[in-house]
Amino acid sequence: MTKEIVRTEKAPAPFQGAPYSQAIRSDGLVFVSGQLAIDPETNQMIEGGIGEQTERVMQNLSTILEEAGSSLAQLVKTTIYLADLAGFAQMNDVYGRHVGSKPPARATIEVSALPQGALIEIEAIGHL
Repeated sequence: MTKEIVRTEKAPAPFQGAPYSQAIRSDGLVFVSGQLAIDPETNQMIEGGIGEQTERVMQNLSTILEEAGSSLAQLVKTTIYLADLAGFAQMNDVYGRHVGSKPPARATIEVSALPQGALIEIEAIGHL
């Protein structure tokens, strides 16, 4: 088994020095840690609702996947955590535009809270 850390300055750094990597590349797959709607230039949560936050999260995922040698088109599985399922339809519209006509397998889960008051977090697995 191979295990290679993926890191790019074009996506948010791990949360406050927490012990995790943006992504791991291993045996033909890339495993992307959960991404929040954090602007990588300011390292701050963006303003806006679920639509704006989903857009930023998808941009962060895309950047990390590209650094690993993959892309949103090569996603095979995502897990989406929402602070409120009432935002599901709006999230789904934005998400759908990014994953295209061959979307990955997916689970969507409502959680009681996310770091920094985020409305959404998405983790992903992509093929290289």
